[in-house]
Amino acid sequence: MKLKDKVAIVTGAGRNIGEAVSHTFAREGAKVAVVDLEKARADKVAKDITAAGGTAQGFVANVADEDAVKKLVADVVKAFGRIDILINNVAISDNQHILEISKADWDKVIAVTLGAPFLMGKYVAQQMVAQGGGGNILNIASTSGWRGRPRAIAYTTAKGGVINLTRSMAVQLAPHKIRVNSISPNKIGSPVGKEEFDPTRPVKNLAERTGVPEDMAKACLFMVSDDSDFVWGENLFLDGGTMAMELT
Repeated sequence: MKLKDKVAIVTGAGRNIGEAVSHTFAREGAKVAVVDLEKARADKVAKDITAAGGTAQGFVANVADEDAVKKLVADVVKAFGRIDILINNVAISDNQHILEISKADWDKVIAVTLGAPFLMGKYVAQQMVAQGGGGNILNIASTSGWRGRPRAIAYTTAKGGVINLTRSMAVQLAPHKIRVNSISPNKIGSPVGKEEFDPTRPVKNLAERTGVPEDMAKACLFMVSDDSDFVWGENLFLDGGTMAMELT
């Protein structure tokens, strides 16, 4: 088991990528804090993991709120004793044009998609430093953070911020043996903010297939395990080769 006795927090874990990551980490021996804004979702994933022989507990938190993040970190430590891994997965999108988006919509997307990884990263890192032994923080970015889109102005901006947040966190936390990296997926599972996964969703990549949450789960496992212990401050594109292609 690659994560035996590790404690992992996964945000946005009630479905899609977060759910798959939670199950994969549990199978590899981690105790998983399944974090979601909806209690029923968090509890269901935790219950499914427990039924399969793993260890997990559901937690409800608005990870864009500083006080809620402080409480979440304290609650996870109370439940599991420490924190070794953080997956900053939660995000929302606007899917709007700059000429249309309201300031309120902009602020909400930035707060959740960029602000939450900052807050979770700060307070989890403080816990990691206090307990000693280092740790791993993995931020879920997006190919949308690397280039412009005709729709979604706040989301692309936020994900671009996540990419450089990762680099700065990596530099600042390296002295504490905390590795920080990111993964940039492209159209993995259901669209951000959508309930259903459509396997027929059109994609254009070298793999000639749609990415699935299990693809992300395997990549996340690699990035937080000892298999990648020489990877610091890097981004992994999990996009089926999309970013290698010429835009047409």
